[in-house]
Amino acid sequence: MKLIMLGPPGSGKGTQAAMLKDKLGIPAISTGSILRSEIAAGTDIGLKADGYISRGELVPDDIILDIIERRFKQPDCEKGYILDGFPRTIAQAQALKERAEIDAVVVLNIRDDVIIKRMSGRRICKKCDAAYHIESKPTKKEGVCDLCDGAIYIRADDVPETVKNRLDTYHKLTEPLLDFYNDKLRKVENYNGIDAVFNDILETLGV
Repeated sequence: MKLIMLGPPGSGKGTQAAMLKDKLGIPAISTGSILRSEIAAGTDIGLKADGYISRGELVPDDIILDIIERRFKQPDCEKGYILDGFPRTIAQAQALKERAEIDAVVVLNIRDDVIIKRMSGRRICKKCDAAYHIESKPTKKEGVCDLCDGAIYIRADDVPETVKNRLDTYHKLTEPLLDFYNDKLRKVENYNGIDAVFNDILETLGV
């Protein structure tokens, strides 16, 4: 099964994609995570992408498509995959259509004000990339990861002003994908708990 997780930044795509990965036995491909790894490693792609991400802007298509094409060639993608964070524009969706036939697009609906509150409280481990939230999922020890004792920080793209810029970009460039994928959309409201939303996704996918 080949799926796309679609929704505003901070709508829970990554969390649900990780749960679907375990349920369906296919990889969750997050362009954001791949780019952050490239940035941390100081690669050419990472250096190019860093400026765009820190400003809350979309990384150019040529960089994203290069990453996606390399990932699709890996053996664990043979039975399918879950795309999280790609495509984000009509141009990317058209490029993807030339490379793969998508089975369904899961859309997580949530208001902007809820997203800003959620994202501004999000914290990430510098060492293992584990995700936390100061209200809904705090670390046991303030500033320290529960899993590896790494330092916890707020990403530049989770700062409230940057979040607002990312939402503006989403509404302008990514929302048109709802029409592009109209016949494949599976809409899910994301105002309940994580498990309830996950069950709604499974139900709408028929799995």
